[in-house]
Amino acid sequence: MKNLKVIKNNELKDWAEEIFKKNSFNMVDVSAKKETHRRALASGKIFVGKEVFNLIKNKEMPKGDPVSLAEVSAVLGVKKTSELIPLCHPLPIDHTASKIIMHDKDNTLEVFCVVSAYAKTGVEMEAIMGVNAALITIYDLSKIVNPHLKIHDVKLLIKEGGKSGLWKNPEGLPNFLKEIF
Repeated sequence: MKNLKVIKNNELKDWAEEIFKKNSFNMVDVSAKKETHRRALASGKIFVGKEVFNLIKNKEMPKGDPVSLAEVSAVLGVKKTSELIPLCHPLPIDHTASKIIMHDKDNTLEVFCVVSAYAKTGVEMEAIMGVNAALITIYDLSKIVNPHLKIHDVKLLIKEGGKSGLWKNPEGLPNFLKEIF
C-alpha cells in the first residue's frame, strides 16, 4: 500500500483531457458542478391550414384529438431526451408541463413546454424536445387530412439556474410572459 499514489482531481482531469478531447465526441464534464434548481421554457408552432384547424377545434379529426395526444407526447419527449440526443446528460426531471394554444388568425397551434429539475446542468434540451415531440404528434395526426403542414419557430424562451442565472430570449417573449419577466 506504500506505493499507491494519490491522484488529485486536477491531475486526473489533465490526463483525461489529453486522451479523450482530441478528435472525439464527449459529454461536458459536470461532475464538479453543484446541483441547482434549473428551469426552461420553449415554444414552437405548426401551421395546419384552415380545414385541419377547424377539425381540431371541433374535435372531429379522423385519428383523434391532436392537442390532447400532443400534450402527452411532450412529456414523453422530455423524458426521452437523453436517449435521443447523444451527448445530452440524463437528468432527474422534477416537473414538466405543456400547453397548446390555438391561433384562429393564422391557423396555427403554438406549443409551450416547461421543464424543471434540481441538477448539475440545464434542462433546455428537454424543453425543446418536449415542444418538438408535441409538434410532430400534431403533424402525424393532421397529415391524413392535409399533408401541407409547416413546423416553425421552435425556440428557447427562458432558462434559469446555474451560474448564468436567468436568460430570456433576446427576440422577446410572448405577451403573457412579459408581465412576469
